[in-house]
Amino acid sequence: MRAVIQKVTHAHVDILEANRRETAGRIGPGLMVLLGISHHDTEADARYIADKTAHLRIFEDDAGKLNLSLKDTGGGVLLVSQFTLYADARNGRRPSFADAARPEQAEALYETVAGLLRGHGLNVATGRFQTHMQVDLCNDGPVTLLLDSQKLF
Repeated sequence: MRAVIQKVTHAHVDILEANRRETAGRIGPGLMVLLGISHHDTEADARYIADKTAHLRIFEDDAGKLNLSLKDTGGGVLLVSQFTLYADARNGRRPSFADAARPEQAEALYETVAGLLRGHGLNVATGRFQTHMQVDLCNDGPVTLLLDSQKLF
């Protein structure tokens, strides 16, 4: 499982369907999390990503040091599924998505991550799985981190 995590002052995700735009999720200060799921991923990967996200110390304390987590600051999470994090563009010009999970597996693990984050007491907003979305955010810092649960095993 891969996550691109950005510290944000605010973020929202809109769903675009049939010439209509609807805001699906919105947060103020917190973390924008783009989540990619591989066909190798399990609930253990979901647990790793959720726990790491909830406890990352990337918010400033009173001394200006990156010492506080979302749990300390009360910030929100905007979680958006992004299968393109498993794109392989090494060969040719069209990326392969062979490593990305099938939609049924991916959606279940995506929902697991959202539930685990909520279990940490976090306010979690989400996009809508398998729809055309537009994400608007203001990266704060900028702070952007990459997590890959498979690099642990």
